[in-house]
Amino acid sequence: MAKNKFYVVWKGRMCGVFDNWDDCNAQVSGFEGAKYKSFETKADAEKALLDGYKEYYKKNPTTQKNSFVNFSGEHPVLNSLSVDAACNMVTGQMEYQGVHTGTKELWFKQGPFPKASNNIGEFLALVHGLALLKQKNISIPIYSDSITAIAWVRNKKHKSIVLPTDENETLFDLLIRAEQWLQNNSFKTPIIKWNTTKWGEIPADFGRK
Repeated sequence: MAKNKFYVVWKGRMCGVFDNWDDCNAQVSGFEGAKYKSFETKADAEKALLDGYKEYYKKNPTTQKNSFVNFSGEHPVLNSLSVDAACNMVTGQMEYQGVHTGTKELWFKQGPFPKASNNIGEFLALVHGLALLKQKNISIPIYSDSITAIAWVRNKKHKSIVLPTDENETLFDLLIRAEQWLQNNSFKTPIIKWNTTKWGEIPADFGRK
């Protein structure tokens, strides 16, 4: 039986670690300047993702086989959109927003919504950002610090354990619309995991920790 490989996508339609070639290929096929590589273990792949494309090949110069356009993982791309959410764990009130990474200009803000969760907010923020960039034909990356939200977007479906009620009917209507948008739209916007360890809090953070 062939050994399963893990694939890092540093630059593509969606960035991250994928556990099969089909998912990886969907992110890089036809994407100009795509940057990706296979690894034998998930740990090695995750480390390479966090190091960033430039730093990984600086440490491993003999492994570089292709000439890619430089895409540094040392610093965030300032001309980008950053999204984040905040949820009061006591009241369940959630809101989310998107800001320009470099200027911190607020591009959108929604909420508060009752009976929600932070994961829901992160997911809705990502989809809101993707839809906005596509609508305005803006070709810049989008950052999120939520691995969960990025996975939900990749799968085009949320997996929240929050149950619908009369109070959060509007919220679940937004979730349905977000899933429908992902299912009915294609996009080339790179989704990149924000490296909080290296860069501090994401610019869209609400500052309530």
